[in-house]
Amino acid sequence: MDPLFNTTSMPNWTTSSNTNNDTMYENQFVQPVWRIVLWAIAYSCIVIVSIVGNVTVIWIIMAHKRMRTVTNYFLLNLAFAEASMSAFNTVINFAYAVHNEWYFGPVYCRFHNFFPIAAVFASIHSMTAIALDRYMAIIHPLKQRMSSTQTKVVVGVIWGLAMFLAFPQYYYSNVEQYPGRVLCYIDWPENTASKKIYHVCVAILIYFLPLLVMGCAYLVVGLTLWASEIPGDSSDRYKEQLTAKRKVVKMMIVVVSTFAICWLPYHVFFLLHEFFPKMFEKAFIQQVYLAIMWLAMSSTMYNPIIYCCLNDRFRAGFKQAFRWCPCVPRGSYEGLELKSTRYLQTQTSVYKASRMETTVSTVLQVGDDMEQPKIKAMAGPGPGGASVGVRPHSSSLDLTSNGSSSRSVSKTVSETSSFYSSNNLQE
Repeated sequence: MDPLFNTTSMPNWTTSSNTNNDTMYENQFVQPVWRIVLWAIAYSCIVIVSIVGNVTVIWIIMAHKRMRTVTNYFLLNLAFAEASMSAFNTVINFAYAVHNEWYFGPVYCRFHNFFPIAAVFASIHSMTAIALDRYMAIIHPLKQRMSSTQTKVVVGVIWGLAMFLAFPQYYYSNVEQYPGRVLCYIDWPENTASKKIYHVCVAILIYFLPLLVMGCAYLVVGLTLWASEIPGDSSDRYKEQLTAKRKVVKMMIVVVSTFAICWLPYHVFFLLHEFFPKMFEKAFIQQVYLAIMWLAMSSTMYNPIIYCCLNDRFRAGFKQAFRWCPCVPRGSYEGLELKSTRYLQTQTSVYKASRMETTVSTVLQVGDDMEQPKIKAMAGPGPGGASVGVRPHSSSLDLTSNGSSSRSVSKTVSETSSFYSSNNLQE
């Protein structure tokens, strides 16, 4: 994954001779301490923000049933891939780039070269799956959406393909002791064409092709959602649905654009290294590589920030997760609804509640028509001078109770319908 180091030669070391004609190896990429400290701070920020933010995203989705939607399952997979890459590769990449020596053994060398490609593949193809899901939901709304089981199968397939693509990096990884240092590199076969073909295919499959697919999908979706104006007589429910869809698509466009910007310099650097290796033997290239790698790795920390800024549910989840922090303002957690039984029952109960409202309203109307004669009957004396208004009075109280129930059910149905229309589509 690191083209600066995956080489069988030693371009980073120069040779010189002493008075005894012994060959001495000197590392031309040694940096001053102050520069290493600055880079260490920069990379540490990536690791901390990425791991904390993505783990929080995973908790928000897994801990709340309402958040377990098709889109959010792919976001969970994206968060897992990014948090893993930050935890297992960012620090190692930085240490190797700064010291230009491998300290972590042959087993981790294989993992170090294998996992980043798999994680980046899983990340960008999770975004692609979200783009295609949004396309189907908006352009073909009558077609059946993916179920939870199907979504998990797709995630499994993505990781299977990711590992298959990264396997050559694992297979050809090697650790070798050179005079004065240890290198972790990819020991490709003598046929150099296979190495170039592989790296070009990797760049296409984990960057250019997925971005092309997502660009086309979001272009069509954007034209559908924003090009046409909302009809003047549209219902509130229609406007809420359209607004919810626009918010989701807007958030994902920002996520994809951020990923594309962060990884473009790295892939350009990668390809240039394959076709023009002599360009990368200069001492300044180490600083260029550290900057490009920092930008690429930083893509793992932006998504939680984007979710928090552009999605009400994730914002409520982050407020709940960091409610202990004095700098986090107290906000209503109702938007996330941890124990969202009302949401889980909405789809099955809204129809029953509507029928109940109709039935009770009919009974109430009949009761109102009959109430006046019954009250008059109560005024007259019965046999023996006793009042005969007890039963009609009881019926009147029952009808009054039913009337309250009707108003309560009507209010509940109205609130439930509003809740369902405004929140169910904000996946």
